[in-house]
Amino acid sequence: MLIDTYGRVATDLRVSLTDRCNLRCTYCMPEEGLQWLAKTDLLTDDEIVRLIDIAVTSLGVEEVRFTGGEPLLRPGLVGIVERVAALTPRPQMSLTSNGIGLKRTAAALGAAGLDRVNVSLDTLRPDVFKTLTRRDRHQDVIDGLTAAHEAGLTPVKVNSVLMPGLNDDEAPDLLSWAIERGYELRFIEQMPLDAQHGWKRDGMITAGDILTSLRTRFTLAPEGKQARGSAPAERWLVDGGPHRVGVIASVTRPFCSACDRTRLTADGQVRTCLFAREETDLREALRSGAPDEEIARIWRLAMWGKKAGAGLDDPTFVQPDRPMSAIGG
Repeated sequence: MLIDTYGRVATDLRVSLTDRCNLRCTYCMPEEGLQWLAKTDLLTDDEIVRLIDIAVTSLGVEEVRFTGGEPLLRPGLVGIVERVAALTPRPQMSLTSNGIGLKRTAAALGAAGLDRVNVSLDTLRPDVFKTLTRRDRHQDVIDGLTAAHEAGLTPVKVNSVLMPGLNDDEAPDLLSWAIERGYELRFIEQMPLDAQHGWKRDGMITAGDILTSLRTRFTLAPEGKQARGSAPAERWLVDGGPHRVGVIASVTRPFCSACDRTRLTADGQVRTCLFAREETDLREALRSGAPDEEIARIWRLAMWGKKAGAGLDDPTFVQPDRPMSAIGG
């Protein structure tokens, strides 16, 4: 079991498969100049599967989310999914993607055992997409979402970040569009994880702003804390249901007290929080021949020291020294 001193138990493992991405979203990465991890620093496919096996069989992990960077850039992704699906007990598996490669991989991922996907899409306007991501790939994301839905990777969840002066007027349109296609939309407050450290709290679109905008067109009824559980998104029934919309308010409505996540970076570091500045090295233990029991002990010790909260409401908060692409969202 992965338990901390506050009694929280981590059952959800986020696994970053690569620090690389084929977009350059303004709220995540600079347009150029990032230094990528060396191939020798990255965990191998076998190392990733071994660590997930330890987490599932020895540490109580029940859900595995593959992230990046962009996880579809990992050459061995389908094989990793297939091998994790064969574990006993079998964890639930999902993937967070920018959607660009899903058109060609969704069917194979579904056949390998992936349960569902989260896809980032911040705008319905191709020109705004190009401005936000610095790439002209909007239609590829739309096609990827369609392919994921057809492959049964459901519920397909769409993650959207609203930015001032770019797409902050699109919340109602995005929700209407998602409902028409059977996707579950979740808005995410912009978080201080940009490599260029350009985030400013006083300029972000807050959860309150998003809900106010949505209510100009829809009636929203909160699902409540019991339905939410440890999920990061607060959810509302739209016009009486059955459709829902979620808001992940990491900055203005932090949910640290219910956190059930542990994170593994692409280079084999345990992070107890997305905003942590400390990491615990599992790669060295793997490569030095440590048995599973020793790796599990190191992991438990790392989680025992997890802090009470992310500290985003603390004026002295210091951003993590690695961008989101290297940590895994």
